[in-house]
Amino acid sequence: MSTSILVTGGAGFIGSHYVRTLLAGDNDVRITVLDKLTYAGNPANLDPVRHDERFGFVWGDICDASLVDKLMADHDQVVHFAAESHVDRSILGAAEFVQTNVVGTQTLLDAALRHGLQTFVHISTDEVYGSIEHGSWPESHPLLPSSPYSAAKAASDLLALAYQHTHGLDVRVTRCSNNYGHHHFPEKMIPLFITNLLDGRKVPLYGDGLNIRDWLHIDDHVQGIELVRTAGRSGEIYNIGGGTELTNKELTQLLLDACGAGWDMVDYVEDRKGHDRRYSVDCTKIRTELGYLPRKDFAEGLAETVVWYRENRSWWEPLKQRAALS
Repeated sequence: MSTSILVTGGAGFIGSHYVRTLLAGDNDVRITVLDKLTYAGNPANLDPVRHDERFGFVWGDICDASLVDKLMADHDQVVHFAAESHVDRSILGAAEFVQTNVVGTQTLLDAALRHGLQTFVHISTDEVYGSIEHGSWPESHPLLPSSPYSAAKAASDLLALAYQHTHGLDVRVTRCSNNYGHHHFPEKMIPLFITNLLDGRKVPLYGDGLNIRDWLHIDDHVQGIELVRTAGRSGEIYNIGGGTELTNKELTQLLLDACGAGWDMVDYVEDRKGHDRRYSVDCTKIRTELGYLPRKDFAEGLAETVVWYRENRSWWEPLKQRAALS
């Protein structure tokens, strides 16, 4: 008998990759995507699976308790991607982030508990840990979020884990490092810089450019999530990283080289408020327990990403216009 999975936020960057990957394989699953289709959600991301008989799409809000309850009754598992995720937008206004990331998660958890779902995989971020000067965060590291976005995600993590501890709901939490790859909405650093450079526009580099991030290819992230869904343990947190730490300045150089541009195309801008200096996750747990290993070489993955954006202007140009208006 096939497993029925409700995927929230499945029209976004990470969620749509997850859906396409599962339906492209031999997995005995049925998937329903629930997505509000905010500015960052793109139904075109799901075009490759739209006519798959195992796929269904529902336009709606995870905060809509009535809708969520109806959907939960027909599913065995939840993989919860839906979130407001852009740090700069959270600094400008936190209300949407609290509503979607916290209240939306609580709405899903309540419905999952009522209907006795088998598994609830909650997708989160390494940003909940805050900045780390040396070493890497294990899953047991105390949470110290810096932005309204990461604070809302930390709250949703703790809420999900509380439902496991209090009610026995099978909740599994993943915390990933910075993702990259094709179909990434062009407001995040890598797709923003690529698309700006392809348009002959300057790219904005925050502060001194020495903030460090670990980069994770979307294929590797999806691999990690699926390992957690199928083999993870209830009540556990799993870090998922890519193992490629770069300063923003180093990454900018790679993107300039890939797009045939020079440093005259870089515009140093005032640093982001509360900008965390360095993120780094310890992936020992998911590697030793579940066999996770990132497979995508960063140089190869970045080159493929640049080529994809170069060849798919029709996908990203309307999205940049939409982001500017939202």
